[in-house]
Amino acid sequence: MTQDQPSDDTDTLAVAVAELRPALEAILMVADQPLDRMVLASAVGYPVTEVEEALAALSAEYTEQGRGFELRNVAGGWRFYTREEYAAVVEGFVLDGQQARLTQAALETLAVVAYQQPVSRARVSAVRGVNVDGVMRTLLTRGLVEEAGQDCDTGANLYRTTGYFLERIGVTSIDELPDLAPYLPDMADMEDDLAAVAGVPATGPAEDEPVHDPTAAPGAVGEEQE
Repeated sequence: MTQDQPSDDTDTLAVAVAELRPALEAILMVADQPLDRMVLASAVGYPVTEVEEALAALSAEYTEQGRGFELRNVAGGWRFYTREEYAAVVEGFVLDGQQARLTQAALETLAVVAYQQPVSRARVSAVRGVNVDGVMRTLLTRGLVEEAGQDCDTGANLYRTTGYFLERIGVTSIDELPDLAPYLPDMADMEDDLAAVAGVPATGPAEDEPVHDPTAAPGAVGEEQE
């Protein structure tokens, strides 16, 4: 072994570290979820201990330099995050020129899917009383619902909410959705509403009121306004 061999080792180590950090940055830049150390080590081809040291060094470096972003280890995974003090700036940028909010029709349709999933379009239409094809296309485009196979009996496509939907409403599972019971109307109110749609009195006609003509056409349910 020559005397300059240690120098060569030192140079090789320096180059390796220089390559490791940019490689980690490149992968983390496109990650859409936190990545654990094992995944990152496998991706860059470095030992886990070296990857951990590089990640910690990068995190400290960003903080020291006062960057607008930070590298955080959250729940065992590493990911880039906007630094908290710049949250207002980012929020303003994201919301500026954002597409219009979901319509009331879209929100109601999304609620039916969330509580009935997996559910077919026909079932959603039956619950809402209107055709929801256009609204469902909007929800699919927005990434709030997705296809979930087919109904065994009818062959109809089924739909469910997505992970993006859970993220937007701030829950981790559909099991965390609030109970609907407190928001449901009383049975008497429901009977009145159904009677109004059918065009018949809810509790029978009064003595001084004309009897409803059973041959009259029932009231039609309005079409969806997109």
